[in-house]
Amino acid sequence: MRMRHLLTPRAILLASALAIAPAAYAETPADTLVVAHAIDDIISLDPAQTFEFAGNDVNNNTYSRLVEFDPMDLDAGFQPSLAESWEVSDDGMSITFRIRDGVTFHSGNPVRAEDAAWSLQRAVKLDQTPSFILTQFGFTPENVDEKITFDDSSLTLHLDQPYAPSFVLNCLTAKVASVVDKELVMANAEGDDYGHAWLNTNEAGSGPYTLAGWRPNEAVQLTAYEDYFGGAPEMKRVIVRNIPESSAQRLLLEQGDIDVARSLSPTDVEGVSGADGVKIQDEPRGRMMYMGLNQKNELLSNPAMIEAMKYLVNYEGIAGTLLKGTFVPHQSFLPKGYLGALDDMPYSYDPEKAKQILTDAGITSGEITTNVRDLREYVDVAQALQASMAEVGITLNIQQMTGAQVLDAYRAREVPIFIGEWGPDYADPNTNAATFAYNPDNSDEAKATGLLAWRNAYAVPEAMGQATVAATLEQDTAKRADMYVELQKQYQAEAPLIPMFQRIEATGLRDNVENWNSGRAVTSAMYWQVTKGE
Repeated sequence: MRMRHLLTPRAILLASALAIAPAAYAETPADTLVVAHAIDDIISLDPAQTFEFAGNDVNNNTYSRLVEFDPMDLDAGFQPSLAESWEVSDDGMSITFRIRDGVTFHSGNPVRAEDAAWSLQRAVKLDQTPSFILTQFGFTPENVDEKITFDDSSLTLHLDQPYAPSFVLNCLTAKVASVVDKELVMANAEGDDYGHAWLNTNEAGSGPYTLAGWRPNEAVQLTAYEDYFGGAPEMKRVIVRNIPESSAQRLLLEQGDIDVARSLSPTDVEGVSGADGVKIQDEPRGRMMYMGLNQKNELLSNPAMIEAMKYLVNYEGIAGTLLKGTFVPHQSFLPKGYLGALDDMPYSYDPEKAKQILTDAGITSGEITTNVRDLREYVDVAQALQASMAEVGITLNIQQMTGAQVLDAYRAREVPIFIGEWGPDYADPNTNAATFAYNPDNSDEAKATGLLAWRNAYAVPEAMGQATVAATLEQDTAKRADMYVELQKQYQAEAPLIPMFQRIEATGLRDNVENWNSGRAVTSAMYWQVTKGE
């Protein structure tokens, strides 16, 4: 079954018709979901490589994994999927998954334990960007064939440490753990590429949708897989159109030419709210806006200055005006929706308290020059901070730079006050704990640019680092959640990296669209549960 890289003629005609239909009569077909989104970030559809938002959306719907999230109950965490059950060994060093019987790939081939094992082995051997999600359990291209084994009905992961089962299982919800059709992929392999070139533009999954076509920078079309083991989706086609402009999405949504608008600006969200036939659905996403205080700076490394800065952020004011509709205040490094996420908000805007903290420490003046990416929301937050710092006698000079320039300087530990975002790489609390609260070598020579603590020259206390590691090994999930709560409380009290806001995705929907789910903070968009009313 060879997939075409372009949309089929029927799909192009349908997409064109939807785009030009007169407003008075516009209505998408009852069995078709039309989504407007920015999808120009797709560079590959191979789950071993895909790490971009729009590509993950496609793979989330075309592939199945050993464990998945239930789109109707994301709070329940991972659930059985291709694996109907699993068992952890007494020593915690292995997990064995029993594969569900009777499931078929889109090609008609049966889904076997061999396919599941080979898919994970393949991702490790290809060593693309998301492979680290799997290799952190001790898998390498050299040992993975011995570390991931299978028989007729099950596969076993042999770990290098007795990791928390919830840690391993959360990671297996990532797209890199998608189960691919070995027979189909290898039939299309080129040399020793494990079918990578072919899977860049095709799919070989068993998920609720098949890939009907992908036209780069224009559209993706999916077709319902009627034999999907979870039940055939009600939406028989999903068309995702590349329309990044908010104003264009708003117009098409109001006219009924699309069912879902995923990139609306706060202005357009406000403008479309209450419009006839339209509703807005807010979902918390995983991205956090935070402020990093570089500990190489003498003033910023003073504990009093770190504490005072937490009272100089106008959390509610900034979220309600400058970031209206795109972020909400959030002061812990785990986003809402993650195991062990902390909702406490111990800090509020209080310049007088900040000034007293600084005065008690003998700090009455100071000057800091920093770099800020020339993105409106970051500049706005920096300028609000500039004003509040002036109230306590500290001058903040802001130099605007391109995103690449700021990131280069940040990774070289040269940005005194960094304002930016961080998004989780997988649906487990370790994804953020391991970068915010872990930094075993704070030397310049370590060049641990993947750790936010290192980028800010924060020498994480040894006990905090040990607690971060210990949480990945705790077998009891409830106890593990409690460990992350305590870790975040300690972090809030003393760390120089200050979480401020969690991103919100405001999605515009036609009012007959039900059960839409963007994936919230833990996963990607899900289409198979969507229905349309009358």
